[in-house]
Amino acid sequence: MSGDLPLNINIKEPRWDQGTFMGRAQHFFMVTDPRNVLLSSEVLEDSRVTVENYRLGIVKPGLTEDELWRAKYIYDSAFHPDTGEKMLLVGRMSAQVPMNMTITGCMLTFYRTTPAVVFWQWVNQSFNAIVNYTNRSGDAAMTMNQLGAAYVSATTGAVVTALGLKSLTKHLPAIMGRFVPFAAVAAANCINIPFMRQRELNYGIPVTDAEGKRLGESSKAAQQAIVQVVVSRIGMAVPAMGKLFYSPVIMNALEKKAFMKRFPVLNAPVQVGLVGLCLVFATPLCCALFPQKSSMKVNSLEPELQESIRQSNPNITTVYFNKGL
Repeated sequence: MSGDLPLNINIKEPRWDQGTFMGRAQHFFMVTDPRNVLLSSEVLEDSRVTVENYRLGIVKPGLTEDELWRAKYIYDSAFHPDTGEKMLLVGRMSAQVPMNMTITGCMLTFYRTTPAVVFWQWVNQSFNAIVNYTNRSGDAAMTMNQLGAAYVSATTGAVVTALGLKSLTKHLPAIMGRFVPFAAVAAANCINIPFMRQRELNYGIPVTDAEGKRLGESSKAAQQAIVQVVVSRIGMAVPAMGKLFYSPVIMNALEKKAFMKRFPVLNAPVQVGLVGLCLVFATPLCCALFPQKSSMKVNSLEPELQESIRQSNPNITTVYFNKGL
């Protein structure tokens, strides 16, 4: 070991207590920090080397504990927790705010015509498909055929849902049309996520003991993980319900004002700004609804996996798994 930093800092786990909502929120505020998308490849690589070397017992001279944790969170924001591969930039959770605020702002602005609804729902669900695949649980890749089928199913389902909901608003007050994107996004997430992570449902995701030793793969764990992610994503789609209520209402009122009528070009930027303000807080807070490292009882797993665990590890009653994001 070189340097003065001790080697007993557990950077395999988050810095804050994940047994509490506030601890999880602090963790996800770091992971989803949109400033991380601006970090250079050199900074990401330096953080990766720092983290991996520390795990091997090698400490860079002069490294402080705060610098180590900073490197750990930069690493977590850009590298997949199971495969260790650098994630596609737009698929990282740190890209959620800038990407979602732009797409959602456009969905809220261009909602009056069917072609606009189709186009922006397709853009949104294409982005979601990338995010869902990038943040999947486990280390098994999907084939191109599986990925293509999942993408087509997810995006088609989202667009059909959006059009169906839009048709229901024809005889309702105009403001109701603004709520179509939110309802469509919430419903589409229930379609997109299971399709993009179908391999996990079919073949299972890794489950481990408390120390991280792999015990097998479980589809039951995958089901629980995907339900948790769907709930969190719906929360991001309609951040704390605030964006659902105040953004459409505010925009409907603002569009009647003289300055908005005089400068209609401000419509989209104002929409994007309102959405972005919500998402800065909604993204980490919705991710924090469930721990990243989720758990379930052994007796809730598949019978054959239960038997295998009890034979090799009879004292284990709870297993753990990465739920993905």
